[in-house]
Amino acid sequence: MGEPQTQPEGDLNGKVALITGGASGIGAASVRLFRARGARVVIADLQEEQGVELATEVGGTFVRVDVTHETDVAGAVDETVRRYGRLDCVFNNAGFGGALGPIDETTEEDYDITLDVLLKGVFFGVKHAARIMKEQESGSIVNTGSVAGLAIGYSPHLYAAAKAAVIHLTRSTAVELAEWNVRVNCICPGFIATPLAAGLDAGDEEMARFRENFATAQPLRRVGEPKDIAEAAAFLASDHASFITGHAQVVDGGAILGLPWREQASWMTRARPITVYRPPGR
Repeated sequence: MGEPQTQPEGDLNGKVALITGGASGIGAASVRLFRARGARVVIADLQEEQGVELATEVGGTFVRVDVTHETDVAGAVDETVRRYGRLDCVFNNAGFGGALGPIDETTEEDYDITLDVLLKGVFFGVKHAARIMKEQESGSIVNTGSVAGLAIGYSPHLYAAAKAAVIHLTRSTAVELAEWNVRVNCICPGFIATPLAAGLDAGDEEMARFRENFATAQPLRRVGEPKDIAEAAAFLASDHASFITGHAQVVDGGAILGLPWREQASWMTRARPITVYRPPGR
């Protein structure tokens, strides 16, 4: 898990990043991209075997973290600073689908675990990133939101509520931390081909089916890939985004805009005949 002898060059060269949920999906894609662009990366995750394997692959560091426990998150931040001397980016990405089903069948236990992972985990990440970055008077905090936090119809109730809260927490803390030159932004993914979306045990066949089933769910006729979100995170972590804070960056292929144009036109034609108004005499 040591550092490689040569550092890659890129727009994150020399920066230090902590990525939660970094062992798989969007997190793993971000780890690889951040390393390729020159960042030193700490992977924080509960999936120890996958995390250690990825850290060995890219030349990073793995720390086992349960984001619902403040001591774990604080410890990961402290270990990052101890190992690398600073903290330039925290990507609060850990998450899961949360409670499913009708609201009247949702238990208190379902509520607690869903909000603990999706909201409290982000809160801990922002809190402990802030205490380091305020001293440095620099840093970028990136949170994973969702289009489900901006519009209804993309997720279960509690997932949508938690992601809406993440977006608002992002904006609120961005105002506070701007005084110390610390930026806080979030990314709002749409349909992304990850095990979280296709099923935790999804193999190649299930992932291919997910890509096919949701290819027409957005105007850009493909689902998103983890690297699409990683690119947004890398941009927000970089100095290229130095004047961007409090922003909810939607990365969804246009899904939030509504049905693809051909589906809209087809639906409107079926719903009622299309007539064109012509002024008298024309």
